[in-house]
Amino acid sequence: MTQPTLVILAAGMASRYGGMKQVEGFGPNGETIMDYSIYDAIKAGFGKVVFIIREEFAESFKAAFEPKLAGKIETAYVYQKLESFVGGRTIPADRTKPWGTGHALLCCKDVLTGPFAVINADDYYGAESFVLAANFLQNGCSDTVYAAIGYSLINTLSENGSVSRGVCETDADGNLVGITERTKIYKKGDEIVYEEEDAVKGTLPPTTKVGMNFYCLGGNFITISEGLFEQFLDTSINVPKSEFYIPKIVDDFIRTGKGKVEVVPTDAKWFGVTYKEDAEGVRESIKQLVETGVYPASLWA
Repeated sequence: MTQPTLVILAAGMASRYGGMKQVEGFGPNGETIMDYSIYDAIKAGFGKVVFIIREEFAESFKAAFEPKLAGKIETAYVYQKLESFVGGRTIPADRTKPWGTGHALLCCKDVLTGPFAVINADDYYGAESFVLAANFLQNGCSDTVYAAIGYSLINTLSENGSVSRGVCETDADGNLVGITERTKIYKKGDEIVYEEEDAVKGTLPPTTKVGMNFYCLGGNFITISEGLFEQFLDTSINVPKSEFYIPKIVDDFIRTGKGKVEVVPTDAKWFGVTYKEDAEGVRESIKQLVETGVYPASLWA
């Protein structure tokens, strides 16, 4: 059975965090959050990892990861460039950010040949999630069946500010109907509330399933993305902060009847560094995972 591929989105500019959090050390020996994701992926049976990075960081990035991953998992590197897949269009001078996560996956066109999983570089997803993803990719994924790993909302909040989450709407069979983007979710007393236009609009149950950009996608996803990116450029190329997101492609996949997306639930606890103040909490969480034996003190020794 073919070992699945993991794609890691590491080309973002980390605007809210204020730095390159993808390569910041959080473990006892300077391990990044990515290190723990890759470690979990290898244990779950993934055979290849594709890093999507910015070309100017390629040399230092490879120097950091190649020595410890050599012989453990196959690696590939993809550069997300503004000029990729824009055809003959002129890129506006004030455009500095990449085109978004959907465009990042499109840049993997030459290195992906079948189903794959995709995650964020700066999110900790938990070992169980990679086991669930590997099982789905090997036994359930196809050009008409994708999956989103669904986290309980309570397990994805930050103590240091509001978060943006894609709230999953599912049918009776647990298939995704749609994703509602809630851009300001936070705890208020014993409740989890969300705001729209700076006013509280409602509450969400702690068990609400949310997507954390952890998808299992079929080999045809890239072809679908290419056509949709053309449409995106036709309408949004001159909007400086416009982005072409993976959830928009997934939504089109469902809405146009191309297939279904299963929500695979996990009880894993997510953590990440949305804000600089989150960093110490991430270090403490990893320390506890090491002390309880989930991870060795020296991850790649």
